[in-house]
Amino acid sequence: MKRRRFIAMVAGGLLAAPLAAEAQQAGKVYRIGFLRNGPPPETFIEGLRTGLRELGYVEGQNIRIEYALARSADELPSAAARLVGLKVDVLLASGTPPVPAAKAATKTIPIVFVASIDPVATGAVASLARPGGNVTGLAGIHSDLMGKRLELLREVVPKLSRVAVMSHATNPGNAEYIRQAELAARALGVQLLFLAVRDAGDFERAFSEARGASALIQLDDVIFTSHRKRVVELAVKHQLAAMYGFREFVDAGGLIAYGPDYPDLYRRAATYVDKIVRGANPGDLPIEQPTKFELVINVKTAKALGLTIPQSLLHRADQVIE
Repeated sequence: MKRRRFIAMVAGGLLAAPLAAEAQQAGKVYRIGFLRNGPPPETFIEGLRTGLRELGYVEGQNIRIEYALARSADELPSAAARLVGLKVDVLLASGTPPVPAAKAATKTIPIVFVASIDPVATGAVASLARPGGNVTGLAGIHSDLMGKRLELLREVVPKLSRVAVMSHATNPGNAEYIRQAELAARALGVQLLFLAVRDAGDFERAFSEARGASALIQLDDVIFTSHRKRVVELAVKHQLAAMYGFREFVDAGGLIAYGPDYPDLYRRAATYVDKIVRGANPGDLPIEQPTKFELVINVKTAKALGLTIPQSLLHRADQVIE
């Protein structure tokens, strides 16, 4: 019930959030435009709110968050244009696909992206140290993320030899994930099977094509988070030891998740908002990479798959779901 109320509020387009009065001109209400393909997990929004509170910002005094949530990637340009039309003070692009839409919509409003994959290669910024233009933010992938995911899977499946890698075909961030996966697979002697889906209707077909693989890594994308219960069910049905990037999949019955602490990334995004409303040029603010990672394991799902999670791995987990 709580989640339904939250999504209804977001869909309506308006939600109040805090910002410190001392950081702004007295009496001015600043507005942040939140651009995303699909509704964000509540933990992301709470991370942003937490960061603002930690900076001493006071809810309801001088900030407003305007949500523009596209129903598909094709709607992102019009959603970005709506926020620009509202004359928001900062445009926050959540994830990788919203970033080019935000950049195309404005050259003057500061853009802060959160969890954008490989922002240099995708053309979001000129460099990590000096982004340039009106864009800055936090990247969503670390240089050895995919290697770590494969290593963790090998601990879960000791005789791991073939891993399916499932992605959303149109996500511009896939290239860096795939590059990392291929490098790690060669080093570990693991064969990769790449599977791409275009929409939720492709899920059954893709999982069927994963036949012969003993494990699966699902690349981060809103198409999967929006249908995580279905994705988890298919992974168990096809007896795949599946690795996810978001802990929400493990909460829904998935086996294991390892990835950036996304709520922490959104918490840290508040510092960019703070600096920009104080007058900083976004193009001069270096891009930050993830510093906190989270490992979550579902022991009940492991048993259903006939797997025994090593005690050494359970001890390293941030959370174990029994």
